[in-house]
Amino acid sequence: MEYHEAANYLESLDRSRPKLGTETTARMLSALGNPHEKVDCVQIAGSNGKGSTAVMLERVLREAGLNVGLYTSPDLNDFRERIRINGRKVSKERVRSFAEEIKPCLSRLRGDGDCPTYFEVLTVLALQHFGSEDVDVAVLEVGIGGRHDATSVVDPVASAVTNVSLEHTDVLGETVEEIARDKAQVAPDEKRLVTSADGEALEAIRSETEVVTVGEAEADIIAREGEITSQVETTVLILGREWDVATNLPLLGQHQATNAGVAATLARQVAKVETSAIELGLRSAHWPGRFEVMSTNPLVILDGAHNPAACETLADLVDRYEFDGLHLVFGAMKEKDHSRMAAELPEPDVLHFCQPDVSRAASFDTLTGAFETDTAQIKRDETVQTAVERALNSADGDDCVLITGSLYVVAEARDRWTQRQIPKQADTLDAARSVLSEAYVQDGFANRIAKDTVTYAFKIQLRKKQAEYLQQTMQSIGGTCVVSEIDSPGRHISVVLSGTAAQYERLADTIQNSDLGLSYVSERFREIISDGEESDQYPWDADTAVMGILNVTSDSFYDGGRYAQVEDAVRRVREMVSSGADIVDVGGESTRPGADPITVEEEIERVVPVIERISGTDVPISVDTRKAAVADAAMEAGADVINDVSGLADPDMRFVAADHDAPVVVMHSVDAPVDPDRSTAYDDVVEDVIRELGQRVLLAEQAGLDREQIIVDPGLGFGKSATECFELVDRLGELRALGCPIMVGHSRKSMFERVDCSIDDRLPPTVATTTMAAERGADIVRVHDVAENATAIRTVRETNSTDR
Repeated sequence: MEYHEAANYLESLDRSRPKLGTETTARMLSALGNPHEKVDCVQIAGSNGKGSTAVMLERVLREAGLNVGLYTSPDLNDFRERIRINGRKVSKERVRSFAEEIKPCLSRLRGDGDCPTYFEVLTVLALQHFGSEDVDVAVLEVGIGGRHDATSVVDPVASAVTNVSLEHTDVLGETVEEIARDKAQVAPDEKRLVTSADGEALEAIRSETEVVTVGEAEADIIAREGEITSQVETTVLILGREWDVATNLPLLGQHQATNAGVAATLARQVAKVETSAIELGLRSAHWPGRFEVMSTNPLVILDGAHNPAACETLADLVDRYEFDGLHLVFGAMKEKDHSRMAAELPEPDVLHFCQPDVSRAASFDTLTGAFETDTAQIKRDETVQTAVERALNSADGDDCVLITGSLYVVAEARDRWTQRQIPKQADTLDAARSVLSEAYVQDGFANRIAKDTVTYAFKIQLRKKQAEYLQQTMQSIGGTCVVSEIDSPGRHISVVLSGTAAQYERLADTIQNSDLGLSYVSERFREIISDGEESDQYPWDADTAVMGILNVTSDSFYDGGRYAQVEDAVRRVREMVSSGADIVDVGGESTRPGADPITVEEEIERVVPVIERISGTDVPISVDTRKAAVADAAMEAGADVINDVSGLADPDMRFVAADHDAPVVVMHSVDAPVDPDRSTAYDDVVEDVIRELGQRVLLAEQAGLDREQIIVDPGLGFGKSATECFELVDRLGELRALGCPIMVGHSRKSMFERVDCSIDDRLPPTVATTTMAAERGADIVRVHDVAENATAIRTVRETNSTDR
């Protein structure tokens, strides 16, 4: 079974059935050897906020050094997003092997008249994955209720019920008390249930089990939101009886502060986590589509509020911001209480109704009847993407565009800011076949059309209607466009396009004003085909720049100790600049395997005196650090660029860069320093790196940085094998999908052991890789040996020159 066959098989499963309970899930797990029995699980139930709480708990436990599995629902783009270990979604190979293994069991169950649902089967996949990878803790978001939910097949070591409101009354009960008692069944045997429920719901839960309460006042754990520190963060204070936590939180609102209190309490129950890990974990918890501020001119907010209580909370948050007109983009599912949702939302000036691409979407007539407004201009847009584009086009810079009603709506709207067109190398038949295979096009068909794909090719993720329209349009102008055979309604599917530059220009013109909201796709095609706008603001704008490495450390892998003294460092900078360095990168902490971390104070003592001495140099100075406090001190001392090998792991780093209006290098890394004993599995190392870097780029943009200031580094040697490093170099051009400058740091790295080079023999392969990187479009190469690599860059430049 191939991955696309496995995905289609899982997607074909029923979404609901009349039978309730955990028996069917238990039978499936039994057929797989009960993998869940060796995993410590935490269950989180509730009407709203359980997903946010699960994400916060997962981040806290990871900061405490644990390997953590996370199971949430629904997803935004791909069902694999629901199942993650340490932030990385379940691999396609795991899905493929699981589908093969579980299929006979499902056939037997169907024969018994016991057909498992999609959610039940994905729950089994999650538990098998967590068991196979020996996670320390698995955090499980409960689907519906608690008593009969598939996740309740586990015996949790800790559990929570976030809050309770009327929902799923046909299954859980007709009153808040009945629903609360159902949810309370997730309570663990040996610890008290953590809950932020109040009133009648809390009393009903107390009738079932002992509890730890979390709330803004009169609770065992006090959790309060403080000031909003930026457009995207707020302060939060959590007070326990013998502990307290004060930190910033990227999830806004008192309800999220309460959820943070629940997560912190659970973390202390599970592993007695230190408060420092709780603080850093909470600040690192990002939950896409949940009051997510995408831009500020105009203010654009995405929030998956899908019931009246969530809409009321959303309205309170929106009320904190100052803006002129409100443009509301709204779509919802058929079964929701649309009238109550509409009543809770803020009064819009312009109202865009839309329908996400799922069968459960409510009709325009239903939505119109729910909103009783005489003031708003009402527009009906065929798709979410069209509604978003029209709302943005009509909004002034001081207006607000609010997109809400369902996570399906938010997921489709979010594509505008996250969708990537990945340039593909398809200059040979074999390369073209490989590209088509990656998009899950049948081998026979791929072989027939491969010859038509040998040209300028892109891989892109689109919604189904968009993909079908793009295919029809591209083929009508003589290009090639094929669509993945994975059938995922409401989710992304892969599309591969191939054509000449002229055909892409025609395609961009045609789709610019389509009714499917493809203008952002059109604009990005134009940018990539034209290779972007020329600029001379930075050394890397015009040509590949050489960044010279200056390690003022005692233990760096190649030159540790040589330049630890200020005078030696200054002399080395002069040598590098005279040899052709365009940027000098000063680093005070080694990230080699096994390196010992140093304190902020020690790192500042190493780098700041050097930066102060060389800040008048004719080239920009970069500081190589993972710590925001060090970066801030370095910028004050005269540095111009921040080079962060951890990929903004310090939550303050993006704000430091934005405050100084400084370019920042965001590197893809699994660990920094590198953990040689930790392996990372990739489905496709290049596309995985692009996707994960894209998330970090978005965070930097949300802090206030422009995309041209964000430099991406694929992180050679950081959580990648030598083979994967070489593949990243070979396919470097695909990182153009991110729309950012690209840096490659490969100097004398262990990847060259693959070509039988010891550390003292790695200059030749370093220069060779510099040449390849420059030919493939690298904007910056970071090297120790400046003169030799600068010569390689000049050679590439001369070879590519059209003015000879």
